[in-house]
Amino acid sequence: MKSIKKSIEEIIQSVKHKPLQQIGEKVLNEQRITEEDGTMLFEQASLPYVGALANFVRERLHGNKTYFNRNFHIEPTNVCVFSCAFCAYSRLYAHREEGWELSEDEIMRIIKSYDGRPVTEVHIVGGVHPKLNMDFFAGLMRKIKAHRPGLHIKGYTAVELDYMFRKAKVSVEEGLRILHEAGLDSLPGGGAEIFHPEIREQICADKVDAEGWLKIHAEAHKMGMHTNATMLFGHIEKHWHRIDHMERLRKLQDQTHGFNTFIPLKFRNKNNDMSHVPESSIAEDMKLYAVARLYMDNFPHLKAYWPMLGRQNAQLALSFGVNDLDGTIDDSTKIYSMAGSEEQHPSLSTAQLVSLIKQAGREPVERDTLYNEIMNYKDIDLAEIELSPISN
Repeated sequence: MKSIKKSIEEIIQSVKHKPLQQIGEKVLNEQRITEEDGTMLFEQASLPYVGALANFVRERLHGNKTYFNRNFHIEPTNVCVFSCAFCAYSRLYAHREEGWELSEDEIMRIIKSYDGRPVTEVHIVGGVHPKLNMDFFAGLMRKIKAHRPGLHIKGYTAVELDYMFRKAKVSVEEGLRILHEAGLDSLPGGGAEIFHPEIREQICADKVDAEGWLKIHAEAHKMGMHTNATMLFGHIEKHWHRIDHMERLRKLQDQTHGFNTFIPLKFRNKNNDMSHVPESSIAEDMKLYAVARLYMDNFPHLKAYWPMLGRQNAQLALSFGVNDLDGTIDDSTKIYSMAGSEEQHPSLSTAQLVSLIKQAGREPVERDTLYNEIMNYKDIDLAEIELSPISN
C-alpha cells in the first residue's frame, strides 16, 4: 500500500490546478470532501485523476477483492399505478393486459425451482399494483420462509412500501415491523432516482418524495435491517443534483450506519417517455462511479449493476472505485432489458462471473447479502466450477 500511496502523491502533485490538488490531499489523508469539492471533480477534474483517486480508496478499503452473490430476482408484476417518465418496464393499471401479474402460487413455483441450488438471496421488486397489498406480500414471505428459512429476502423499494403502508393505513414503523416479522430481511435501494424536487417533479412526480424515501430507510435501519441506496444518473440532472443526492444519503448514513452499498444506475432511453434524452457516455459513467467512491466515504461498498452496464463496462468500473458486481441474477430481471440495456438476457453462471472478475485482474469473493464472505475464488480453477447458471 505504501508504493500505491507514493504514486498517488505523485499524481496529486502533478495536477496544476491547486483546488484539485487539495481535494486529492483530502482523499489521501482520509478527510471528507465537500459538496463543492464533489461538483468540482465532475466539472474540472480529468477522468484519469478521479479514477486514480477512486481506485486508491477502493484498494484501501477492500484490497483487490470484488464481491458477488448467488441470487435470483422475482418481479411479481410490472403493472403500476405510477407513470415515471424514464420507465420502460411498467404498465399502468388501466392497461394491465399489456403486463404481467404473478399469483402467490406462481411465485412459490419460482422459489421452489431453486431447491437444491446454493443461492443465498431472492430479490423481490416490481411495479406498484393496487391489489398486491401488504397482506399479500406478508403472506408470501411467510410461505417463502416456511419453505426455505435460510433464504435471505431482499424486497420492495421504498416506493412500493410507501404505497403499501398508505393503503393499509399503517405508519412506516408499523408497516416495516409487520413485514420484517413476516420474513423481510433487508431493503433494496430502488426508487431513489434523483432526490432534488427540481428533477423529481419532471421524471417521477407522483411517487414518494426524497423525505419519504429516506424516512423508510431510516426506520428500517433503526430496526436493525440493512438497506441499499441507488441513484439514477445520466438524464436531465446536473452535476450538483448528483452531489445533492449523495449528500442526503451520506448524512443519513452518518446517523444510522445502515446502508450496505451505493448503486449508481445508468439511465437507459429505449421505450420510455425520455427517449429523446441521450444516454451518458462510458467516460461519463466511469467518472460518476469514481466521484461516488470519493464522496460516499461512509458507504463500505460501491456496486456496478452489470445487467445495466453490460459485462465489459462493469469490468472497467472495477478500476474506478467499484468493488461489487451484484450477482448471478439468472435471467430473471426485465427492468433494464426493457429499457435497452447492454444485457437483454441478464444471466451469468458462477464460473462466468468469477472469470469476468479475474479477467479484470481482481479477486472474486462470493458474499451473502450482508457482505459476509462465503468463498474466495482467487485460487480456484474455473474448471472446478460447474458451468450451469447459479451453480456450485
